[in-house]
Amino acid sequence: MSLDSEDSAAPTTPQWRDRKRYWWPLGLLIPLSPFLSWLLVEHLHLGLFWATGAWILVLVIPIVDLIVGHDGHSPPEDAIPALQEDRYYRWCTYLYLPLQYAGLVFACWCWVHAPMATGEKIALAMTVGVVAGVGINAAHELGHKSERVERWLAKMVLAQSLYGHFYVEHNHGHHIRVATPQDPASARFGESFWMFLPRSVVGGLRSGWRIETARLRRRGKPVWSGGNNIVQAWAFSVGMFAILIAVFGWQIVPWLLLQAFAGISFLEAANYLEHYGLLRARREDGSFIKARPEDSWNSDHLVSNLFLYQLQRHSDHHANPRLRYQSLRSAPTAPQLPAGYAVMIVCAWIPPVWRRIMDHRVLDYYGGDLDYVNTRTRAQ
Repeated sequence: MSLDSEDSAAPTTPQWRDRKRYWWPLGLLIPLSPFLSWLLVEHLHLGLFWATGAWILVLVIPIVDLIVGHDGHSPPEDAIPALQEDRYYRWCTYLYLPLQYAGLVFACWCWVHAPMATGEKIALAMTVGVVAGVGINAAHELGHKSERVERWLAKMVLAQSLYGHFYVEHNHGHHIRVATPQDPASARFGESFWMFLPRSVVGGLRSGWRIETARLRRRGKPVWSGGNNIVQAWAFSVGMFAILIAVFGWQIVPWLLLQAFAGISFLEAANYLEHYGLLRARREDGSFIKARPEDSWNSDHLVSNLFLYQLQRHSDHHANPRLRYQSLRSAPTAPQLPAGYAVMIVCAWIPPVWRRIMDHRVLDYYGGDLDYVNTRTRAQ
């Protein structure tokens, strides 16, 4: 047998394939939830189904997560370049925006014209708030990318929740200071979610404004101008709310504000659990080392990752922020959450439950040494 024939008979490494490829559109069920809510109420005549979006997040996904279990599959290094360029995955996030706003317009129509009691209107606002909260996550995915269209889409997604500063603060503030006492979006050990929420919202807004102001001044441009990314995002919000109020009337204002607050709360609950108690290591001069997978809580629960564009593989996201969601890998060396985000967000809302579940995990991860933990006293 010739050498050539021997080479041709040599086994080849099979090409890696994303087994989840055609499951990613499941995430679009979230922006469709206002329509699903209406269908369920119409046919089952139970007003509690106006909260279908919230039920999906806090009940359905956790149950299915428990049944399906962990993912356990990550793309190999040589498959990532092709994954990054595959535009199919981008459209799975691009489509979120038109569905998100179609659901918002439909909800406004329901608040004005559908026969709904006040409690049912609140329930629908919670559903729309879930859409807004997961939408901030979609904006998180788009805002990290260098393509101009994706950055504009990120600002448009954020408009519904009045959270445009997130576009600046997350990329240029949180990613720089993550898992340090100086980061308003990194929760400290022993800090309840309800203490963290105002600190993160106000601190993030202040930080984002400082960052954007400094950027514009370096370029010799006025702060209050069309070139200010936060002003652009606020303009989207003002324009969107003005159009909706002009069409449906002032009676929708309380529900618009309630859904925005709900969306922000869902997003900040995810922020809260992503770095709770974790502290980056320091160099000899006292400065913090580059963020590593070990500085974020990781979760590889399959179903919740499908609905959240693998936000739960947060450890790899901070170590490699330019990777698109389909390329993110699980990080076995990082601290692991005991459940997916949907379960952990509910636990975060109940501080005694959260501390019982998480505090010992933080201490165990650092061998019980509080010198390695991000505490409230360390930030003072």
